[in-house]
Amino acid sequence: MGVDAEVTGSELLQFIIAGLKNGSIYALVALGFTIVYASTKAINFAQGEFYMFGGMFAVFFLSGLGMPLALAALVSVITVTAVGLGFDRVAIRPRRDAGPLTLIIITIGGSMVFQSFARHAFGPDERPLPVFTAGPSIDFFGAAIERQTLWIWALTAVAVVALTILYTRTKLGRAMRACMENREAARLMGIDTNRVVTISFGLAAGLGALGGLVVTPLTQTAFNVGPSMGVKGFAAAILGGLGNPLAAVAGGITLGLLESLSIGFLSSTYKDVIALAVLLAVLVLRPEGLFSRASREKM
Repeated sequence: MGVDAEVTGSELLQFIIAGLKNGSIYALVALGFTIVYASTKAINFAQGEFYMFGGMFAVFFLSGLGMPLALAALVSVITVTAVGLGFDRVAIRPRRDAGPLTLIIITIGGSMVFQSFARHAFGPDERPLPVFTAGPSIDFFGAAIERQTLWIWALTAVAVVALTILYTRTKLGRAMRACMENREAARLMGIDTNRVVTISFGLAAGLGALGGLVVTPLTQTAFNVGPSMGVKGFAAAILGGLGNPLAAVAGGITLGLLESLSIGFLSSTYKDVIALAVLLAVLVLRPEGLFSRASREKM
């Protein structure tokens, strides 16, 4: 659609629905980035591969092992969470005190290893996954909402609520928040910071896997889908405010809407440029993010 084309009310609503759908996925990936950053002050560039694994393992468990779809989905998220925990144990923990730059390089290497593994284990072709609920799209004031989109919104909402409860109502969550504020001070207060970082990688992997799992019925998946989603998730985390989980969700939704509306009012040509443009603009103009808190609450 070009810039001269008029956008009707139903078309605008359709773009908003698409933006909320994509933004929910970006939010899940962004949450993974911000959880790991909060505990390590490093960027986990393997986050996109956790997203890829979510869809890939679900397809393997469903088609390769014959599991029911619901069980394949659950086991996929659990498996990728275990991969995240193992990644921390094997690659991150031995060099945890080496500094953020070293950890970033390790996660880049991990991303390459994960992608190579997926290429050889699952093949180069795109893999489909059935929709969670079959049926026609739902008409909403002239716009169509795919039933799988409802699953995306619902599971994203459940993940955000569960994470909020974890951070605000549990001892582990308070320990994670303490590490978010000052990891060294948290260690001196008796908090097992190594355990917190390991759990953070597991949570990040699980959230990324959930995003890849729930969107695969609409887009299919392949071994190389991780890097592009990683860039968009990172841009969403930066847009919201890296280190702030709720701000990461807001950043993901905002990025999804910006992308979708750019298709309606500019051109689909610019869709994939939006994430990079937003990333650069925020880094230059407001590095702390658009939705970051002005001050942090005391632990």
